[in-house]
Amino acid sequence: MRSALELFEELNAVDESTRIEAKRASELGKSVMQTVIAFANEPGLNGGYLLLGADWSINDKGDTVYRPAGLPDPDKVQRDLASQCASMLSVTLRPEMQLETVDGHTVLVVYVPEADVTHKPVYLKATGLPRGAYRRIGSTDQHCVDEDLWVLRGESQPSHGPDTSVLPDARLDDFDPAAIAAYRRDRGRINPQAEELAYGDDDMLEALGALRRVDGALRPTLAGIVLFGKPLALRRLLPMVLIDYIRVPGNEWVEDPDNRFQSIDIRKPLLLALPQAEASIIDELPKGFRLPEGQLQSVQEPILPRKVIREALANAAMHRSYTVHSPTQIIRFSNRIEVRNVGYSLKAPEQLGSPGSRLRNPVIAAVLHDLHLAEAKGTGIRAMRRLAAEAGLTAPEFHSDRQANEFKLTLFLHNLLTEDDHAWLRGFAGGAVSGDEAKALIYARETGAVDNSACRDFCGLDTLAASHLLRRLRDRGLLDKEGSGSGTYYVLAQADAAPPEPPAQLALDIETEPSPEASGTEVPSPDTNSNTPACNPELATLPPELATLLATLKGRTQEDDLRQAIVRLCAWAPLTVDQLATLLGKSRDYLRNKHLIPMVGSGRLRFRYPESAKHPHQAYVAPLDSTTKP
Repeated sequence: MRSALELFEELNAVDESTRIEAKRASELGKSVMQTVIAFANEPGLNGGYLLLGADWSINDKGDTVYRPAGLPDPDKVQRDLASQCASMLSVTLRPEMQLETVDGHTVLVVYVPEADVTHKPVYLKATGLPRGAYRRIGSTDQHCVDEDLWVLRGESQPSHGPDTSVLPDARLDDFDPAAIAAYRRDRGRINPQAEELAYGDDDMLEALGALRRVDGALRPTLAGIVLFGKPLALRRLLPMVLIDYIRVPGNEWVEDPDNRFQSIDIRKPLLLALPQAEASIIDELPKGFRLPEGQLQSVQEPILPRKVIREALANAAMHRSYTVHSPTQIIRFSNRIEVRNVGYSLKAPEQLGSPGSRLRNPVIAAVLHDLHLAEAKGTGIRAMRRLAAEAGLTAPEFHSDRQANEFKLTLFLHNLLTEDDHAWLRGFAGGAVSGDEAKALIYARETGAVDNSACRDFCGLDTLAASHLLRRLRDRGLLDKEGSGSGTYYVLAQADAAPPEPPAQLALDIETEPSPEASGTEVPSPDTNSNTPACNPELATLPPELATLLATLKGRTQEDDLRQAIVRLCAWAPLTVDQLATLLGKSRDYLRNKHLIPMVGSGRLRFRYPESAKHPHQAYVAPLDSTTKP
């Protein structure tokens, strides 16, 4: 068991801590039990530590500094916690506890071991499942949802998972013969003796999980339609199950009606869609020359290995949530490729790449594994990292956002440290940086921000080492810190980086009735002594029709009306959550959690900077066709 002094030292060394939670004496309520449950539940975490009787503040560098503050009655806290762990939970927990004195203050160190899988999920009896169970996600305790429960139980798949469910309106003639033929051809090439190849089509599809027998009749499953469904059947049954390949000029997403991005919509059965998506990516990649051993003629190959692309696409197909209506997006920037799918990772982000797999769609995954479109279970991410390194490219970055229910994989198209990068570093940092420090600075320049998770990905560091590296660059004046706790990220120091101008913060006072003489409602100029940046000229006036719309939204508003107003505002100009809250007269947190995040998930809105969800100047934009979406 670790000492209180060690725990304080680690908390003060990192921006976030997965295995340590500090609590003030005033916070010893239900949040303590939530953390206890999360530590006991989280697979592979090996438990965690509660440090009770701590306090913290923000120093002049923006770091959170933890210190002992003491408990008013430490013996009572210890007794109460032991009693609650024995009586309030679905199983009795016996955490280890010890009182220690640090700088004259008594604190309580509590170690909660991970519960045996046969006892999971641990949950509050009074609340029940799934809401009474919690998982440890980063440095936060998150309510469980149904998908979490079978993960906590150690099941490789739920007894009736989403992709095994029968689609009510699906028919046997919804299957595409070309997709079935493609399966037989590719499976026969890999394993000519595969038993299912000897079956008829219906028996083969039933063996694969594409059909299920219900009341004696064969019915198509979700997996069956996704894998083998005709395009018209996909449009009828699963209208947003498609792959969008989007070509964006430059390094960042910019909505420009005069210079639209190029987009290809791929709506086919997955066994035909994945090869087309792979070919679309490879066709636009720069090619390199290679002379195979023993050959006299060189061959051209894409700079990004085909197997990395194939694994990235298979990963999105296997792990996306097909119950949420949102397409898989492949966004091709000039310097990277992003593959985005709805559905957060069921594995903790820090465990990505470790052996073992948590499958959201086991039937789909099994078919992709059999066809060698995906690596063996739990090895795909490790293979992508290895192949990228062998090709001399930057390691892929993986980002899972549980709140937005999104997973993003970024594949970089060049090594971060090119000659141009070295020249920039010499001018920016004087060249006196280590290899990992250089990677962090270049990454921040390329994507707009760098955080602990990204640093761990491309440097191969643990959380503590990545935090030390980023703070070291901050202390040298090369990075500026933004956010706090699990939301901490760093941007290039403003004085040297000359970043793009941030979107202006609106300071609007909308009139109830717009002036008929004015061409628009003018935005008052902010006080030059205030902290509000000067207003962007493109946001200087609000069109009369939008001013009229806002005037009709006073007070309580129907959800559909409010969301339609958000779309119209964001179609006019990229707007931050603060700008929208000001315009609509709504709480910032309410607007973000209740409306903006779901609207991004459904495709009605997009991030202005999709490559960095926590970008310091993040704003929302509406696709040009979003005003027609329900």
